Amino acid sequence: MNRLSVNHIMTTTLPELGREIYDVCALLFKLTIPVVIAVKILDELGAIPYISAVLEPLMSLVGLPESMGLVWATTLLTNMYGGMLIFFQAAPQENLTIAQVTVLSSMMLIAHSLPLELRITQKAGMRLPAAFALRFICALVLGVFLHYSYQWGCWLQEPAQLLWQPEIPDDRFSTWLITQGQSLLMIILIVSVLLALLRLLRWLHVERFMIWLLQPLLKLMGIGPQATSLTIIGVTLGLSFGGGLLIKEAESGRISAKDCFSALCLLSLCHSIIEDTLLVLTLGADLSGVLWARLCFSLMLVAIITRLLTKLSIEQQHRFLYQDVSLKKRESVDAG
Repeated sequence: MNRLSVNHIMTTTLPELGREIYDVCALLFKLTIPVVIAVKILDELGAIPYISAVLEPLMSLVGLPESMGLVWATTLLTNMYGGMLIFFQAAPQENLTIAQVTVLSSMMLIAHSLPLELRITQKAGMRLPAAFALRFICALVLGVFLHYSYQWGCWLQEPAQLLWQPEIPDDRFSTWLITQGQSLLMIILIVSVLLALLRLLRWLHVERFMIWLLQPLLKLMGIGPQATSLTIIGVTLGLSFGGGLLIKEAESGRISAKDCFSALCLLSLCHSIIEDTLLVLTLGADLSGVLWARLCFSLMLVAIITRLLTKLSIEQQHRFLYQDVSLKKRESVDAG
């Protein structure tokens, strides 16, 4: 590497990367911090048990005891870790089978952290009611399918074995503040590494190869090649960590609103596929449901959704399903 290249990196590339990291993290923090505070207030007010009471009757549809409604309600409002802590407290009294844990885990993987992640998908262009309905209903549908499939085949009926028992954290406010601060620092670290990696991949032209490699699958699902990077980010990192980048891509105008919606449908159902899948394996879940069934279900459903879009007019699509956030951003800039 010659001196000119080093000077270009130091004077141009690194400052640009720093500004990009700042913009993405600032955007994500504007979404994350208010939602985290609101969820904490709901938790302190004791709202989660009331929500779980609404979900308890639905547990019978998927072959789970009513107590698992509290586990899913906690997961919906907080995150996977919050739901897991409740699960580890309740599971020993329920004597769950591997099939039951797999059903619950699959539902948790599709529908969790909704206050934050729905807000992120909304900022990226997806209508809030559509985003909520997609994740909540699809979690139930997959749960029902897995429950009756395992029951029909008498599969995974052995008692589930917990692979890990976490320490129950104290509920002091100071501990909560420290935990949230660590999460924000982790977001900065992950975003920084990811943006640097994306620049390197573009420089090495690896991104073009990835687009070429995934294009047949994305085309089958009705997603354009411009949305490849957005899809990869969400599937691997998840919506919480990759949210700022997803919004930035959506607002850039490089991806059509329809392609962005299709990609967000896939990411809503199947994101953070490595980390979250490994997490639920510690609950005693089986890969057949939490990985393979969820992946096949997500791919087939998105392919169906993209084809059904052609049955709706553009006005109906924009009214009920998504909006063009790049156009909205340009309009706000012009108005200013």
